[in-house]
Amino acid sequence: MARRHGWAGDPPADDEEAVARIVAAAVATIDETGAEIGIAEVARSLGVIRQTVYRYFPNAEALMAAAAVASVGSFLDRIEEQLAGITDPSAAVTEGLAFVLETLPVTPHLGLLLMPAHTNRFLPAITSEQARHFGRSMLDRFEVDWAAYGYDDGALDELVEFVLRTVQSFVTDPGQPPRDGADLRRYLRRWVGSAVAAQPIQR
Repeated sequence: MARRHGWAGDPPADDEEAVARIVAAAVATIDETGAEIGIAEVARSLGVIRQTVYRYFPNAEALMAAAAVASVGSFLDRIEEQLAGITDPSAAVTEGLAFVLETLPVTPHLGLLLMPAHTNRFLPAITSEQARHFGRSMLDRFEVDWAAYGYDDGALDELVEFVLRTVQSFVTDPGQPPRDGADLRRYLRRWVGSAVAAQPIQR
């Protein structure tokens, strides 16, 4: 049971509500600052001491990860809206990748986990179970009949890994100058799109 003091006079009913309110406060703080958050900032916004937040999250990185997970649904909704009507797999992956790469820097909840300043700490997370689940959820939102193009579950999982590694490469080194807009899409269509269009190898 959550402790009854603090919380600006409105304590949560239980630990589940406490966690939800801490994560919501973290998301709101990141929205306001567009930067990495600290436990002290979140605790202050909730009217609790830092130790209260530490009861649920061991450090700021764990709290940022939870904020990212909480934001995944709305991010996927935006991708689905962006790709509405695109049924060709190459075109869908090209536009989906371009959207992710252009949106990450201005989507702090997800971007903070992958931006170059944090690469050394978060790099392994790009192919983690959580990241792969996000990638597969993204592909499943596309209006593409994957089976009709020869993609079974195994091929889709490999495509997810390929997409995630491509994101990682662009985030780690955006290029000089970084590609964006039509130039980014031309590049992705030529190199990534051609790979997606290739018939998956039957195993």
